[in-house]
Amino acid sequence: MTGSHGMHVYVDYNGYHRNGVHDGAWMLEKMIAAANAANVRIVHSYVEEFDGVVSPTGFAAMVLLDESHISAHCYYDKGWLAVDAFTCGGADPNGIADDLDEALRSIMDDLVLIRREEVERFLHEDLEKT
Repeated sequence: MTGSHGMHVYVDYNGYHRNGVHDGAWMLEKMIAAANAANVRIVHSYVEEFDGVVSPTGFAAMVLLDESHISAHCYYDKGWLAVDAFTCGGADPNGIADDLDEALRSIMDDLVLIRREEVERFLHEDLEKT
């Protein structure tokens, strides 16, 4: 029998728009708030804005948790946003994804949820003691 010790939620959106406010720093702020609401310990957070010189315009944001991570990657020119939340402790990454979804939808009427998937992680064999 296989067991798991973690859950990973993947979310893909179209219609993310940067209007001078909703950039990578804004997204990182929302990710930190979602982590705090989930009562998970933040180890480090960082966002990198891409200016289009080497990479397409957009951002990569990461919140490193003691029990894994939350990340967001965006291509501004295409309106694509990929978010994932991975926890391997007691916190449910669905709550983190829900908080981020609510924050995004509250300011982006044309945001479209393309896909949301949940995957068990840290799969292992449950060995029954005899």
